[in-house]
Amino acid sequence: MDDQTILERLAAIVGPAALGTTADDLEPWLTDWRGRVTGSALALASPGSVAEVQAIVRLAGEAGIALVPQGGNTGMVAGGVPRPDDRAILLSLRRMNAIRSIDPADNSLTAEAGAILSTVHAVAKKHGRRFPLSLGAKDSATIGGLIATNAGGTQVLRFGSMRALTLGVEAVLPDGSLFEGLSTLRKDNRGYDLRQLLAGSEGTLGVITAASLKLVPAAPHRTVAWAGLDSAEKALALLRALEAALGDAVESFELVPDTALALVLQHIPNTRAPLDGPHRWHVLIELRTATSAEDLRARSEVALAKALKDGLIVDAVLAESEAQAADFWKLREVISEAERLDGMAAKHDVSVPVSAMPGFIESAAAAVERRFAGARVIAFGHLGDGNVHFNVRAPAGSDDEAWFAETGDAVSRFVHDLTRDAGGSLSAEHGIGQLKLAEFGRLADPVRLAALRAIKDALDPRGIMNPGKLVPLANPAENP
Repeated sequence: MDDQTILERLAAIVGPAALGTTADDLEPWLTDWRGRVTGSALALASPGSVAEVQAIVRLAGEAGIALVPQGGNTGMVAGGVPRPDDRAILLSLRRMNAIRSIDPADNSLTAEAGAILSTVHAVAKKHGRRFPLSLGAKDSATIGGLIATNAGGTQVLRFGSMRALTLGVEAVLPDGSLFEGLSTLRKDNRGYDLRQLLAGSEGTLGVITAASLKLVPAAPHRTVAWAGLDSAEKALALLRALEAALGDAVESFELVPDTALALVLQHIPNTRAPLDGPHRWHVLIELRTATSAEDLRARSEVALAKALKDGLIVDAVLAESEAQAADFWKLREVISEAERLDGMAAKHDVSVPVSAMPGFIESAAAAVERRFAGARVIAFGHLGDGNVHFNVRAPAGSDDEAWFAETGDAVSRFVHDLTRDAGGSLSAEHGIGQLKLAEFGRLADPVRLAALRAIKDALDPRGIMNPGKLVPLANPAENP
């Protein structure tokens, strides 16, 4: 099928106003937000209904053309943009953004794939409930994209990743059929769980069009603390001490090195350090309860005072207001932005066992800096779930682009090898996408790869769904 025929049929499906074909139409959506990959596409189609998505998928199959689903384009591994040489239909779900229903008694909400995360938060709050997943891109990330990438965020410690919070999924499969799986059943033992399979599939097995999400009772009272420590090992001991003292009230526990905080203070306006004096490590702690704000704060003060007495922390402060709590969180959420303003970095989203994370951060950073003279490591992340954002910057004063062109791939291989040797994963919460595909193929267990390829081939035998992402094929030339 020639390009003009494809465009005419797309226009007939979605209407001319919902079809972008010019360079100006396509340009904003062809590059991942980090600016690492710019792909090519024949058109950007923005369906307004499930039926239109089905028609587009059937057309892609008939034409043998790649189909690339895209949510908010906030992914970190270029999974939602076409490849540079693709002849693809870029499929935007942003028009399909309705909240279809909310059932407070069932603790569930059903949203279309294009619904923005912050909108889901707001709707749940109006009904005395909460959707307990948050991340820095909450004002642009979409529900479909979050499920497709099995997003993590800052509350995985207590509530798990997006996969754990997805009760049901509606999705168009590669043959154009509709999987109507929006049931909110908590127990459903009917064989393979397609909902779980689609979560984390990065658009390679189908197009998520809607989802039923798990809500929890609102916990309006929160206490946010910032503590300074002299080692990452003491941070883990502090987490366990707070869990023993405060139980499920501990929702977030973010580990931040002084080097990362310094970059934020240098590059991000209207930021300031919460504590006086230097500290090698910092932790940002959020505690929540549905009962009494005063009791939570008092118990937090007692727990932190004991940690200070026991030598786990050097200093700590509790936010005195919601505005100050937001300021503390901003320091954590803008680390990536501050890094980008400072220069290029090789970013690695890895995970290791929680008990190994403090030692891994220290030893792996030292190993990288020995192996690559002048390289500067910033490692931070979600200590409670073992997720390390292990970023390597070029030597100070060097030509960043030249250094990374020569050294970047070797740095990433070295970091991933260290992660594997620590019993970890090269992808904790960002996915595989395009950027980690080769490394995944290099490091993955052959049995795992064979199973992934078998699933992909069974559900998408024509290979039209987001080719070149997530699943390293035995013969990449098989991709359309």
